[in-house]
Amino acid sequence: MTPAPTWIPPGPALLFCPADRPERYGKAADRADVVILDLEDAVAPADRPAARDALRASSLDPERTIVRVNPVGTEDHAADLEAVAETGYRCIMLAKSESAAQVTDVHTATGAAVLALVETPLGVVRAEEIASAPGCTGMMWGAEDLLAAMGGSTSRFSTAEAGGPRVAGEYRDVPRHARARVALAAAAFGRWAVDSVHLDIADEAGQRAEALDAVALGFVGTACIHPSQVAVVRQAYAPDDDEVAWARKVLAAAEHNQGVFRLDGRMVDGPVFRQAEATMRRASAAT
Repeated sequence: MTPAPTWIPPGPALLFCPADRPERYGKAADRADVVILDLEDAVAPADRPAARDALRASSLDPERTIVRVNPVGTEDHAADLEAVAETGYRCIMLAKSESAAQVTDVHTATGAAVLALVETPLGVVRAEEIASAPGCTGMMWGAEDLLAAMGGSTSRFSTAEAGGPRVAGEYRDVPRHARARVALAAAAFGRWAVDSVHLDIADEAGQRAEALDAVALGFVGTACIHPSQVAVVRQAYAPDDDEVAWARKVLAAAEHNQGVFRLDGRMVDGPVFRQAEATMRRASAAT
């Protein structure tokens, strides 16, 4: 397995912040576990030079900051990397990642760990290759750019389409496939994975359901586009008291038992042990 640069989100709620709005940097950092300073979609092309200047002048905690740069092959990409290299930030989100070589080149140019954002058809079908890149520390996926690149119109079922197995607001099959593909690729190569944004800010129930599902699938966090989503995500990722108590009991019992053993009428083996470890990591991030 290829070693990855050492950077991991300290908590589950990652909040996007336009890089051309430096007056919002501190507020975003106060509200979320991680701030994603966005030089790409959140900034108009004409405003990107000023956004890079604001990035250079900023002084957020590098342990809690990611910088999203424009895709390889765009006019802004090289300038974005130069700006990040002049800061202390150590994790770069590469928009529209499509190959291991792209990820490795960004890591080599800046020394930063790379969060590969997979959001194009080519990126999805190359998810395993991207996850294997030496510079890759984690992966994220995006639905809307993916559907746009496919010539589609919407990533989710509408209320009019709901009925039978279809639920309004849930992802269509292709985005669900992309989500699973990225999560599996990340896990296969020892990378962490971040779940995509929930665009309907008012849909708190939908946001919570997706975050709970992300926890169940092993995602370490969920990206947010509005501060109001942070609390919902944090609550979903935080294990309850019963989960924590069980995890502690499993880990304590494992110290005195080899292989498979029985605990409170339940079988405990390697997978259960690893699930207990994951629960304790989430509990630690929630404190």
